[in-house]
Order: sequence, then C-alpha cells, then structure tokens
Amino acid sequence: MSLTEQISADLITAMKAKNTLALEAIRAAKTAFILAKSEKGADSVLSADEELKIIQKLVKQRRESAAIYKEQNRPDLYEKEVSEADVLEKYLPAKISEAELTAIIKSIIERVGAKTPADMGKVMGTATKELAGKADGKEISAIVKQLLG
Repeated sequence: MSLTEQISADLITAMKAKNTLALEAIRAAKTAFILAKSEKGADSVLSADEELKIIQKLVKQRRESAAIYKEQNRPDLYEKEVSEADVLEKYLPAKISEAELTAIIKSIIERVGAKTPADMGKVMGTATKELAGKADGKEISAIVKQLLG
C-alpha cells in the first residue's frame, strides 16, 4: 500500500473516530499530495520518495511552528503543532540512532574520499540521499562537521 493510499484510509478512520487532531494533520498531508500531483510537469502518481519528502516537509514545518509558539508563550498552539507533527511522523521510516548514523557517515566519508571540512559538500550530498527519511539534515550536518573538523 502506497503512502497516499495509507493516508486516504487513515483519513476515513479519523473521520469515523471523530479525532479532529489527527484529521487536520492527515488532511494537510492529503492536500500536499494533491498539490504535488497537480503541479506543472508533475506525474499523476507520486513516487515513494516524493511522498516521503512531502511528509518530512510537513513534519518539519510543524516542529518549527511549535518552537516559535513556545518562544511566544502560546502553549495552546504549541501543543496542537506538536501533536500534528507526531501524527504525521508515524508515516516516516524509523529514525536511526546516533551511533548508527555516525557509522554510516564514516563509511560515506571513506567512499567519497573526503579529508577536510572543504569536502563537506560532497559528503552531505551523498549522505542526505542515502539517509533520506531516516535522519534529520541538521543531525547529519553536525556529525559530518565533527568527523571532518
């Protein structure tokens, strides 16, 4: 079952359960999928990678909004954004541990032949493609800086 089909099924389940929080988050994902399909030059079917990127983007937006609401002392909006991000995160692959991430990045550095911080771009390009959905870009960047610096 594709992510689009899974979200459609979960949307119906959330409607029947009258779970408004999950309903809003899932509707946002479904809308993002529809918009991506209707963009100029886009296919009528999204690939699994495109679906994952959309969900990652939605989760990231909600986490960033939550951080802003927390700074502005708006706990009501903060809780809503965090809850929606949690609902959407269940569609993403499981995150890997920091130890596993470090090991993978070390192997990427060896493959690419990076030696100095100037080679960070090469490593980041490969690492972000290989670790898409499994690790956050900030985490990857921090570990690459640590290993090359």
